[in-house]
Amino acid sequence: MNDVRPSDVSSPRRTKEIIERHGFTLKKSLGQNFLTDANILHNIASAANLAPSKGALEIGPGIGALTQQLAKAAGTVVAIEIDRRLLPILEETLAPYPNASVVNGDVLKLDLQELWRERFAGCTSVSVVANLPYYVTTPIIMKLLEEKLPLEYIVVMIQREVAERMSAKPGGKEYGSLSIAVQYYCEAEIVAIVPPTVFIPQPNVDSAVIRLKRREAPPVQTDDEKLFFETVQACFAQRRKTIANNLLAGIFGKAAKPAMESVLAQCGIDPSRRGETLSLEEYARLSNAIAAYRRSTHA
Repeated sequence: MNDVRPSDVSSPRRTKEIIERHGFTLKKSLGQNFLTDANILHNIASAANLAPSKGALEIGPGIGALTQQLAKAAGTVVAIEIDRRLLPILEETLAPYPNASVVNGDVLKLDLQELWRERFAGCTSVSVVANLPYYVTTPIIMKLLEEKLPLEYIVVMIQREVAERMSAKPGGKEYGSLSIAVQYYCEAEIVAIVPPTVFIPQPNVDSAVIRLKRREAPPVQTDDEKLFFETVQACFAQRRKTIANNLLAGIFGKAAKPAMESVLAQCGIDPSRRGETLSLEEYARLSNAIAAYRRSTHA
């Protein structure tokens, strides 16, 4: 008979017992590292400011340890799990929580707008709360942001190094195109550093819980959002090169060096600077000037 007691499954002993009873073997290729610390799980759920009127979307629930915490706090919980082998385990561990359901699929391939309409229609707000597989963290977060889902928070456990890049300020080695992309859409804050010892199996790196609060509008005004991100990518294409060299290679073409110099002068940006020294505001000013230059050359 299945054990459907509403007890937490977050302890190392319970996690091992459930895995062994179901004959489950962890797949390194799916980044399966199960979190086994009840306090950390509770803190992750708390950081999303959930309530009975709100919804939570979890990606990669594993055996349901975090899902249980979310189901206690939110009115509706939907967990997306790619590994079919975990479905019977989740059916067992989530049996005491009728407000939690599981979708078997790859979050990068699912129509999330449709999922929102079908599963979260009655919620006042929805947050993504998850212990993300580290090998696919950035594509998942960028999909969540670029699809402009009506999110309140994204609270996720990710590799510490990636969390530091997402929340980095201009001038440091962590600051790059990922920092700008995340901070264009969100306010980013690291809320906890987590050691490898609280996972089964233990990863080789430290982890961090990052909270991304979705902005109602970007903090900068861009004439062409696509060009803004193209400009950022171009300036970071080769980090050791100046923005002038990167812009020539990625945006203007070498024949248009005078135009590039004119655009940078107009923006008050020294061409000898490197991409990691420019703020969001400077990137917006630069991309808007490039857009104006392109309009003038095609007029």
